[in-house]
Amino acid sequence: MATLTKINNSLKKTPKILLAPLDWGLGHATRCIPIIKELLNQKCEVWVAASGDQKALLEEEFPFLSFVELPGYNIKYGKNRAFTLLKIVGSIPKILIRIKREKDWMRQFLAAEKPDAVISDNRYGLYAPGLCSVFITHQLRIRTPLGSFADTLLQKVHYRAIRRFSSCWIPDLEGPDALAGGLSHPRQLPSIPTRYIGLLSRLERSSPAGPGVSSSCDLLVLLSGPEPQRTLFEKKVLDQLSSYSGSTILVRGLPGSRTSPGLSGEGGTAIPAGAEGRQGGRLTVYHHLPAGALNVVMEGAGIVLCRAGYSTIMDLLKLGKKAILVPTPGQTEQEYLGSYLSGKGVLLCREQATFSLSGALSQAKDFPFVGIGGVTDRQDLLQKAVADLLEALAHLSATLS
Repeated sequence: MATLTKINNSLKKTPKILLAPLDWGLGHATRCIPIIKELLNQKCEVWVAASGDQKALLEEEFPFLSFVELPGYNIKYGKNRAFTLLKIVGSIPKILIRIKREKDWMRQFLAAEKPDAVISDNRYGLYAPGLCSVFITHQLRIRTPLGSFADTLLQKVHYRAIRRFSSCWIPDLEGPDALAGGLSHPRQLPSIPTRYIGLLSRLERSSPAGPGVSSSCDLLVLLSGPEPQRTLFEKKVLDQLSSYSGSTILVRGLPGSRTSPGLSGEGGTAIPAGAEGRQGGRLTVYHHLPAGALNVVMEGAGIVLCRAGYSTIMDLLKLGKKAILVPTPGQTEQEYLGSYLSGKGVLLCREQATFSLSGALSQAKDFPFVGIGGVTDRQDLLQKAVADLLEALAHLSATLS
């Protein structure tokens, strides 16, 4: 492997990399944070294409980067599993139109800014002939509610879209430490160069506490995901927290929000609008926490209650935290991951429709939580992937010169 200094010096200019996360929840943006850090570590100029909450989150983490507006897919969920599945299926024409517009946007950006490469986290339209393009996904085999035959047909369509890119990066590990099971380890990989780049987490063990942030609690609740399911689950949790005696921190997953959930804490103490970070009884609410502050509260939590999003799961395993996963109803990827990891005894999973906070906490006391603290993220895999990307750009630059 060439040294980073050699790789960077072999380029005639600082490589300009465009990175774009999907807007389907915050997880795609959060798992891009370690990628951005590694690109910066290897002396790249990073541009970020995003919108909405994803853009707000990454701007907070990297205010010095160049940001460009790229509209998202803006997928909405239903109020139950069946309606969510119908909405997702009904959104397919909208998604295809969005992908076509991404292609047009990419051509315009390429002409104006001339990036050397693009890294696309599940955005299918961000490629162009002659441009080095990387597609990131942990779902090579997408699960549907229609069975294995439909899954196989969808995988063929998926691979046809992935083949338009130069390479594919998979945020997972090979072998027995793999987290995503059959999602990331199908029988056959895409025909383009494909590599596993380890677990992507923005968090670190033993992060120092930041000012003004509560650093310990019995229960940490992390909310995320598309509406209305985020709000529906928030309401269910808040209703049940009224009878919970332990200390709780609730992170609403709303970066940039100035609204209040209208909560009341223990003893009926109201949490007024704008009182983010203040306590009502034994409940502390934050609309959003940047990576450093979230790191603090996660490490100090006795147990975490959260969605079964893949990025959240990678964060949990990185910090060695016990957690109760509640998949977003109708999001088949989360339903699979929750069932898969619960079946292996890694993290406890419960359904939203029948969710009981007291019951889940009671079950967690006897749950094995196998492997918590024993999985390494293998940061060297990401470092090598970025180094090889820059080596390929240097080779291309030398060929064209």
